[in-house]
Amino acid sequence: MNAAGLFPILLTTHVVLAVALVMPALLLPFTMRTRGTDGDPVVTASSGRFVRLLVWLEAHGTVIIGIGVAATGAAMLIVLGGAFLDQPWLLLALGVYASVLMVAWFIQRPGVRRLLGLRPAASEEEKERWRTRARRQRYISYLMAGAIGLIGWLMMSKPTF
Repeated sequence: MNAAGLFPILLTTHVVLAVALVMPALLLPFTMRTRGTDGDPVVTASSGRFVRLLVWLEAHGTVIIGIGVAATGAAMLIVLGGAFLDQPWLLLALGVYASVLMVAWFIQRPGVRRLLGLRPAASEEEKERWRTRARRQRYISYLMAGAIGLIGWLMMSKPTF
């Protein structure tokens, strides 16, 4: 199989890994329970299988998945060669994706870790701080989702600039 024949496999692998890399940071603020039965915020990693999977991916999978994204991305750039520079929509999509990754790694990931640290016997002040952080993390997730939507639109429409 020649290099051009590998491109669909590389692209599919790259997209799956890229989504897997961003999804925990994007979804965790929405999947954790924010209110217990008594109205207090509750965050537990054991609140469901899906949440446990996202927490595990966030804690253990990001470096491995990130290496896979970088390797498949580099391989696709090699296969595309100079044709990559003739597609400004792809350059823009990569720039947006790099921004999403930076936000996920430096803002969202540490924020989610702080949300996981709430103790059941927390003071009212700590609970209110938790609620404020949770709200902020959800807003960041909305922005990340919008950026991912922009990437999807760029990939589907391939606009000419």
